[in-house]
Amino acid sequence: MIDRDQVLHVASLARLQLSDVEIDTMTSELSNVLDHIEKIRELDLEGVPPTTHVIDVVNALRADEPEPCLPVDVVLAAAPEPVSGGFGVPSPVA
Repeated sequence: MIDRDQVLHVASLARLQLSDVEIDTMTSELSNVLDHIEKIRELDLEGVPPTTHVIDVVNALRADEPEPCLPVDVVLAAAPEPVSGGFGVPSPVA
């Protein structure tokens, strides 16, 4: 069983601000997840190979082949603030 302090600690690590209702909900939900994990640990899984997918996935991604780029003027036409042939972005230093 996970407690409120542990939920607050994890939320802090993830830089999340949770309301009291969210903390109570997460405490319950995370406890349920951990209970299920404990049930799985009780199973005899000797000889069961680890898997990453439920079914075999072969060639799920397309081949990475170069294709022609869009013209710069077409791309920059959609930019909110084009600057010198590129995208204008706010400075990280204020």
